[in-house]
Amino acid sequence: MTSPDRVPQVAVIYGSPTEHDVMARVGAMLARFQVTWEEEIISPHRSPRALADYAADLEHRGVKVAIAGGGVNASLASILAAYTTVPVIGVPLRGGGLNGLDALLAMTSMSQGVPVACVGLDHSTNAAILAVQILAVADPVLRTQLARLKEDFEAAASYR
Repeated sequence: MTSPDRVPQVAVIYGSPTEHDVMARVGAMLARFQVTWEEEIISPHRSPRALADYAADLEHRGVKVAIAGGGVNASLASILAAYTTVPVIGVPLRGGGLNGLDALLAMTSMSQGVPVACVGLDHSTNAAILAVQILAVADPVLRTQLARLKEDFEAAASYR
């Protein structure tokens, strides 16, 4: 997590406390890289102005990447992307009548000019890794750590 004296590099946002279990994996992966983050619960339906204000302030506060978890219609990621120039990574969450398929389709069908990167259903760990990859463009230490992570994944998945 971030402390008051450290600027968060990543903002992790989701709309309901019920989404915490999946979205908590983001923080676990970011901590592995010593990347600072903040976590907020803001409902795009119950608090649209608060979400717009939060999104508009991200860049000013030094946040470099936002990760938005959303289920059903996944509007949180798109609203966030509409109000900021910070890259937004969407995590479609399982649930609802289509078990998250609607969230996945919504995140991959954003309007022209309002992009949202999207990972697989409930793949919040991949969202964290993608955020680290974005940050690593300007950070050689993170690039080295990512290379090691990928080597570890490969070694763990080896079927030789």
